[in-house]
Amino acid sequence: MNDQSESACDGHANVQHIIGRTADNELADHSLNALSDEMFQMFQHSIRERADRFQIWHLLSSGREFGMESGRNNKFMAVFSHELRNSLDAIRSAARILRMDTSADPSAVKARMLIERQVGQMTRLVEDLLDVSRVRSGQLRLKCERIDLRVLAARAAQTVEFTMQQCRHRMTTSFPDSPVWLRADPVRLEQVFVNLLLNAAKYTDAGGNVELFVEGEEVEAVVRIRDSGIGMDPDVLPHVFDLFVQADPSSRRAEAGLGIGLALVRSLVERHGGRVTVASAGPGHGSEFTVRLPRLVE
Repeated sequence: MNDQSESACDGHANVQHIIGRTADNELADHSLNALSDEMFQMFQHSIRERADRFQIWHLLSSGREFGMESGRNNKFMAVFSHELRNSLDAIRSAARILRMDTSADPSAVKARMLIERQVGQMTRLVEDLLDVSRVRSGQLRLKCERIDLRVLAARAAQTVEFTMQQCRHRMTTSFPDSPVWLRADPVRLEQVFVNLLLNAAKYTDAGGNVELFVEGEEVEAVVRIRDSGIGMDPDVLPHVFDLFVQADPSSRRAEAGLGIGLALVRSLVERHGGRVTVASAGPGHGSEFTVRLPRLVE
């Protein structure tokens, strides 16, 4: 059996194992939470295992080291992402079938909802990876329009509101009274702010503070996202927007991620003619991300 078949069979066996466990009528709430973490960690481990097998950690960051041009590099990343997405689609379809069983006991229903929620998170990671590939290969097309930056920031804040509540974070916003006009793709720019806000929530302990500021400077539209989280070592700051780099590589957080979101943030911001920077006073002192975009001055 080849590597891909073995990987697919392993994944199928793991899903069956999870579904079998979640069907247990006596599954307690804390066991479900542990299972949620296990599923997400299993997904991350699966990606890293495949990445090690094909040596793509180095391949994606420096394809020339393996005698490959960036075009083949991006194509491999796209194919890799599509394979993962196909597997997730199968799991999502299975969860939808389970949803049709109206006679299921409460524990099974809770387990099914857990699976759907985690598949949603996994799918977002894969979509981010696909977007990085599209940006790198020049296939991502922006649909720009005139829009008020305050509106985009407010939408992003609303999108992450539930996550902030789950983490018991206090999120505050500060917007100017006057519009801050810019020309941008509203979907992609909102994606930037959502990624940054989720990143802040992810690396801030429960009950922390996340702040979102919108400012209109003379020629630039500025968004700042500040958190009271774990902060970053000075050595990490220059590399935090690199693909597959984590702000805290030693983190044991189940939701630590794969180091894709911030790479996508930088790519999308630069496609809009802007720049994104990060600052931190060090571990334990939080972080601040600043996005600067060309402003439409009237």
